[in-house]
Amino acid sequence: MVELVWLIPALPLAGFAVLLLAGPRLGEPRAGWLATAASAGSFLFTLITFGGLLGLDSADTGGAGGHGGRWFVSTLFEWMPIGGLEVDAALLVDPLSMTMALFVTGVGTLIHLYSVGYMHGDPKYSKFFLYLNLFLFSMLMLVLGENLVVTFLGWEGVGTCSYLLISFWHERPTAATAGKKAFVTNRIGDFGFMVATFLLWTTLGTVSYAGLAAGAPALATGTATAVSLLLLLAAAGKSAQLPLYVWLPDAMEGPTPVSAMVHAATMVTAGVYLLVRLNPVLTDTALLIIAIVGAATALFAALAAVAQHDIKKVLAYSTVSQLGYMFLAIGSGAYVAAIFHVVTHAFFKGLLFLGSGSVIHGLGDEQDMRRMGALRAAMPITAVTFIVGWLAIAGVPPLSGFWSKDEILLAAWEQPDIGPLLWAVGLITALLTAYYMSRQTFLVFFGGQRWEDDVHPHESPATMTLPLVLLAGAAAIGGIINLPLVGDWLVLEHFLEPVLAHPHDFTSTTSTKLGLAFVAVIAGLGGIAFAIRAWLQSRISTDRLEPALLENAFHVDSSISKFVGGPGTKAFEAAATADRRVVDGAVNGVARLVRMIGEAIRPLQSGYLRHYASGVAVGAIILVVWLALRGVS
Repeated sequence: MVELVWLIPALPLAGFAVLLLAGPRLGEPRAGWLATAASAGSFLFTLITFGGLLGLDSADTGGAGGHGGRWFVSTLFEWMPIGGLEVDAALLVDPLSMTMALFVTGVGTLIHLYSVGYMHGDPKYSKFFLYLNLFLFSMLMLVLGENLVVTFLGWEGVGTCSYLLISFWHERPTAATAGKKAFVTNRIGDFGFMVATFLLWTTLGTVSYAGLAAGAPALATGTATAVSLLLLLAAAGKSAQLPLYVWLPDAMEGPTPVSAMVHAATMVTAGVYLLVRLNPVLTDTALLIIAIVGAATALFAALAAVAQHDIKKVLAYSTVSQLGYMFLAIGSGAYVAAIFHVVTHAFFKGLLFLGSGSVIHGLGDEQDMRRMGALRAAMPITAVTFIVGWLAIAGVPPLSGFWSKDEILLAAWEQPDIGPLLWAVGLITALLTAYYMSRQTFLVFFGGQRWEDDVHPHESPATMTLPLVLLAGAAAIGGIINLPLVGDWLVLEHFLEPVLAHPHDFTSTTSTKLGLAFVAVIAGLGGIAFAIRAWLQSRISTDRLEPALLENAFHVDSSISKFVGGPGTKAFEAAATADRRVVDGAVNGVARLVRMIGEAIRPLQSGYLRHYASGVAVGAIILVVWLALRGVS
């Protein structure tokens, strides 16, 4: 069954092709249902391929670099046979690619279904689903690619699709700007990806993941560290880490299903995937830097989220913060914990974004939480499912977010030297997460009515509420795939171990694990309790809980915008002037000099035979005189 892997990306690509040719004629809702069917078919074949992978005997199949494990490569065709560089258009079926493909297609299908109702009445209905299918295809090529070049194809594809979807309503200047910001920021990360690929190729002579895993031990420490830091740059661009996070909060300018697709199912997980996929290359120095970047990003974004008023912007900064957790896990060597949190985050963050979209839909496009409140009665399904997502991301046991977050905190605690500091930052972030998500839930669904009298909140249609219910179920019980505190119930860990060059083993005693988990739960409950007193019971003044510094995210984004619009623009203009006057001037000057010389000697080429004969005669005389003089001397 693993031979059917090519159908996983082929179906969304086929959906894109049909919508490209006949989307406007299909119209609403057929275009939406076609795209959803293509995504659902992709999910079905992912399940079939996953079953085939489980049927492989890990002892017989070999694996990347000979480390064993289930491993199957489907070569579609020979792509780049150029000298010593041989790159196949090939797909890789292994535990990591299948784990990613399962939630990408599963959550992606629910987002497609949700969009059928959410995009109702939009004049560009079919174009939206065309982009959405292309987005899914690109992400699947990214995670299923057998080598860095195929992965880069998907990497650039999701970057392009994010631009098209974030700026989908480009008539709004903010949406157009957000799309451009996402596109430009990610080009910085692309530079890191390309240079790392070139360096690996020149050093190891391969871009295949199997070859890279086998050759990684032979890399010099300096080379491996350089590659690791370049990969961090690439991952920071896609997965929105400091300082390249600035595009993600503005990604909410697109339709809400786009926000869910970008923040939960596709693009932002690409950086995490890349680092885990190339884990054999990562050095200890690079891992320490990755952990510090992740912890700093998690805390920074959590602080920014506590003072946002836009329902989607709270979730956007929350995504940046949760991605920081994933980088903290990678930097701590806990690659399984990182992927575990990727999966649970896809469930509860997809749920929260789609829930916010349901609220926006029910309130006539209102996004300011200060004009919401008391919606649980008018939108009961949205309210109940959103509450499940809130408790999951807040780390309340036994919901999924508790298990994955607790494993990351434990991994951070066990790091030498700065482990307790990383753990403390992660713990404070967990407390803030519980607080700002509680604040959001209370402002939206509880308290008194704050919307205008002419607004009539209503529950969303079944195409929107069904994905909410399914995602709520996944967010509630998704943690069962890896329960670190329950005996040896580590299904995901055992499944992914063959892909990891250095599987992480926790060294803490059971009492330490339980103690740290208890502290984390108390911190989360403390954040919820504080939010209840402040935002639900009004026993704490909220005037100072939303400082402008946090609302403006420490003015990082605005400072960058001012620099780019001021000194940055002047610097670029100066560079353009220098290019025009110096570089172009030198080139044009050489051309003018050549033309002048040509014009000066052009009379010598008159075309008359007598002139050429005279020239030959004069030359002969000069030659005879020169020879005679040499003979005299």
